[in-house]
Amino acid sequence: MLTIRAGLSEDTIDGIDSYFQFEYEDEWFHDPLVKEMVLDIDHSVVEPPHKVVSPVLGDIPVLGISTGVKALILMYKEPENEFWATACGDNCAKWIKRFGDELNITISLEHFMDFGDNRFPCIDADTGEVTDYYDFMIEKL
Repeated sequence: MLTIRAGLSEDTIDGIDSYFQFEYEDEWFHDPLVKEMVLDIDHSVVEPPHKVVSPVLGDIPVLGISTGVKALILMYKEPENEFWATACGDNCAKWIKRFGDELNITISLEHFMDFGDNRFPCIDADTGEVTDYYDFMIEKL
């Protein structure tokens, strides 16, 4: 289930670009789901292990993908960590929701992320209680 913290904690990894640069593994870019995320969010094609083809930027290194996609890949590959989802645009929301449905992940938010249907159960990271996302965000932000 998706656990959400309103704001940051000492456990939140908020330097997404730096963390990704030092922690990602080449084999991540062979994963079909990672390729799908990069295509969906950045409209770019992964040519593993080190190249991404962007319609805007041309050939770029994998470190050149957007911060939002980096955050999503980290949530997917390291679900035990808490990541700063404020680095993600609303175009990443469906992926975060999917991961929350399939994995136990924790994110921190400092803005109201639009999930489309914003009425779904999530866990308040501070209390551990199951709550409704919309009500939680209205109360906390």
